[in-house]
Amino acid sequence: MTIPEIIASSDKKKFSIEILPPLKGRGINSLFNQIDRLADFNPAYVNITTHRSELVFKSTADGLYQRVSERARPGTVAIAAALQQRYNIPAVPHIICSGYSKIETEYALIDLNFLGITNLLVLRGDKAKHDPRFIPNEGGHAHASELQSQINDFNRGIFSDGTRMDIATDAQPFSYGVAGYPEKHDEAPNMDMDIAWLKHKVDNGAQYVVTQMFFDNEKYYSFVRQCRQAGITVPIIPGIKPIVTRSQLTILPKVFHVDLPSDLARELIAATDDNAAKEIGVQWCRHQMDDLYAHGVKSIHIYSLNATASVEKILKQVL
Repeated sequence: MTIPEIIASSDKKKFSIEILPPLKGRGINSLFNQIDRLADFNPAYVNITTHRSELVFKSTADGLYQRVSERARPGTVAIAAALQQRYNIPAVPHIICSGYSKIETEYALIDLNFLGITNLLVLRGDKAKHDPRFIPNEGGHAHASELQSQINDFNRGIFSDGTRMDIATDAQPFSYGVAGYPEKHDEAPNMDMDIAWLKHKVDNGAQYVVTQMFFDNEKYYSFVRQCRQAGITVPIIPGIKPIVTRSQLTILPKVFHVDLPSDLARELIAATDDNAAKEIGVQWCRHQMDDLYAHGVKSIHIYSLNATASVEKILKQVL
């Protein structure tokens, strides 16, 4: 089933979670342990993030330093396959432009095709840490819409070099979603243009939208209204995140370009330690979910990442 089909399959409250692949050199059991804690709540699907390679300096045997390309969290495709097999929960790997060439993307699509993993989230991804702005890899895509076109071609049985293939004709085509930004993408000049670009991605084949995290539900409701007015009719899935440390009061606005409501900010400022901040995050997130469900939202995406204990506590109160 596609993600929109899963969401529409019943009126039961649904949620999905997002996880990180293990750091390079670490096993998968800790990830299984996290999902074991949430599996009984029946997540509708699980998103798995994808990470680009970064240039790092490593010491050599002669005491010098060599600049090498290294990916801290490899294994997205393998993790997706392992989760789908172990838990029988649809896995949704992220496919990104950042750090990948067209041919590397093509190989990932072939692997996913063989594995029967057909739900994707298509993203441009972040710029490299050493670059002042986003620069695509040589032979890569600059925009998510270009990556969409490659996936659309793959679904039609066409490789990136224009040659025909046989493998896609035997499998279900890829279904994918894209990202939306209730508080505007930080590179967009204004909200109207940001929504116009989102509509272009929907017109190009995106079947649903998952939003960036937000902490004020009114911003999500306003975003949905603007999208509907612009002719975007696909499901728009709200993305929320439980705060787990006091430092996220400043880190989240800086990294993700989101605002924290004044009430939430004041509570976090008054928190005596991270345990207090974590409880504030749990209650805030719980209220967000209750309100979203009350407004008719059918499915909520939780950026669970490394906040499994908080997500478990929230779900016990909400579901």
